[in-house]
Amino acid sequence: MKDYPKQINELIVNYIREGVMVTDKAGVILFVNPAFQVVTGYKAEEVIGKQPSFLQSGLHNRPFYEQMWKTITHKGQWSGEIWNRRRNGELYPEWLTILAVNDDQGKAEHYVGIFTDISDQRSAEAEAKRLAHQDALTGVANRYAYYTRMASVIETSQTYNQKLAVFLLDLDRFKQINDTFGQKAGDKLLVDLTSRLKRLLGNKDMIARLGGDEFSLTLTHIHHEREAFQLAEAVISSFSTPFHIAGQDIYISTSMGISFFPEDGRDVEALIRHADKAMYHSKQTGRSRFSVYREEMNEEMKEALTMEMELRRAIERNELVLHYQPQVDAVSKKAAGAEALLRWHNKHYGDIPPAVFIPLAEKTGLIIPIGKWIIRQVCRDLHTFSRHGFTDLPIAVNISALQFLQDGFVETVQAILYEENILPERLELELTESTVMPDAPSSIQKLDQLKKLGFRLSIDDFGTGYSSLSYLRRFPIDQLKIDRSFIQLMDEDEDDASIVEAIITMAHRLHLKVVAEGVENERQFRLLQEESCDIVQGYFYSKPISLSELITFLQNDWPK
Repeated sequence: MKDYPKQINELIVNYIREGVMVTDKAGVILFVNPAFQVVTGYKAEEVIGKQPSFLQSGLHNRPFYEQMWKTITHKGQWSGEIWNRRRNGELYPEWLTILAVNDDQGKAEHYVGIFTDISDQRSAEAEAKRLAHQDALTGVANRYAYYTRMASVIETSQTYNQKLAVFLLDLDRFKQINDTFGQKAGDKLLVDLTSRLKRLLGNKDMIARLGGDEFSLTLTHIHHEREAFQLAEAVISSFSTPFHIAGQDIYISTSMGISFFPEDGRDVEALIRHADKAMYHSKQTGRSRFSVYREEMNEEMKEALTMEMELRRAIERNELVLHYQPQVDAVSKKAAGAEALLRWHNKHYGDIPPAVFIPLAEKTGLIIPIGKWIIRQVCRDLHTFSRHGFTDLPIAVNISALQFLQDGFVETVQAILYEENILPERLELELTESTVMPDAPSSIQKLDQLKKLGFRLSIDDFGTGYSSLSYLRRFPIDQLKIDRSFIQLMDEDEDDASIVEAIITMAHRLHLKVVAEGVENERQFRLLQEESCDIVQGYFYSKPISLSELITFLQNDWPK
């Protein structure tokens, strides 16, 4: 085979990315290529004539180099990872191959070292290892790292008969924050929350983000359960201070569950599973609290899952039905409309109270398809009312926060009415203060759209939320509904009566009508009349009744 020209060999050596160093048999440097100079920082004239030992990092001991040269002597080459030092003193890893070049008698005459700087590779590997164990957003341990470390902690606790507590923490209504302010704001909240938790825990205990808005904490070396309770109370109390996100203060709460080693489990899976059940119990019983795992929670969880599955099938099984509670004009005492109220009769559970299944529907997101079903069914019932001559009857429909905050909510409602051939003015959409206030400017924009389409708009449960009057007067609403909690005691409590009077006066000055719900006796009705309340609703006139019963009620009462 014809030899390559010498120029080609020189080009290869001078332009390859690997560093090349040639020494004589005594180890004196005879040549280095440009890549050597770039990687090490040494110029050729600084190294030629010297021994390569000036490159040594000091990280490898004498036996390491003795073994390396022993291999070269016996096999003619050696390859491996080695740390060396650049001219600026920086240590770096390289992959080095040393080849012996023999003379005609087979004795080493020169040595050629070829090396590649693998700093970037090692940095990437270190970063990948860090990310494999660390949550990228918050910087705390991720699920994998937490489970790995917990296995070791549990083993130690078992050996020394120590007790530990596992906390599972989940934010209440975190999705609403994301939907309202965007994912960036949600991420910022999680980062700020992590900082708070770190300050509470210090460095002695473990914290991990298991995913989404779910965190796990481990309190080790505890002597009594009350130590865990004190930490749980401190965590929940820390949420009383708002998070400053997207230019405003955001209030959010957390629900927590606690399990203990060894009573509630002897491995991390069991402890997390039982803490999760306790956390779920906290959410079911009011949120912003903590619960300790109990054996009975297994049955409660099964029951809750069964009910969720039943609720998912409720629409297709025709188990949902609308009842209507008439609203009565406080002056004429004639029917002024009705509110649609959802009822669920299940073959397994029987009649399930709305206070039980509505929160479940909101938690699981089922409120969105159920909400669409309600609007469509009200439209169809309106056709029935029209056939009986009640063409001007307005029907109030409660809109959940999840529905209202959804992108395309206005278009969805508009499409349903178009398909069912119902004019928007036949519907009154009721929204709570807590639905419209967290992001008031966005709510105003959406309410403006609905108002322009012709919908009647109402703020429900007024007085129980956190309305700002400056925003309230900007909402394009038609009426306020005073929460029943004020009405129930207004005939016995002067403070409640004063609150009702103030709400009515304020609403009328804003040119809004007022509906009082929960009116149960004549004295309450008379007091509301005296305060010029416009419309009353409650058991004093009628409980929620079926469609056919409402038609009968209207036929007996509706002003023809």
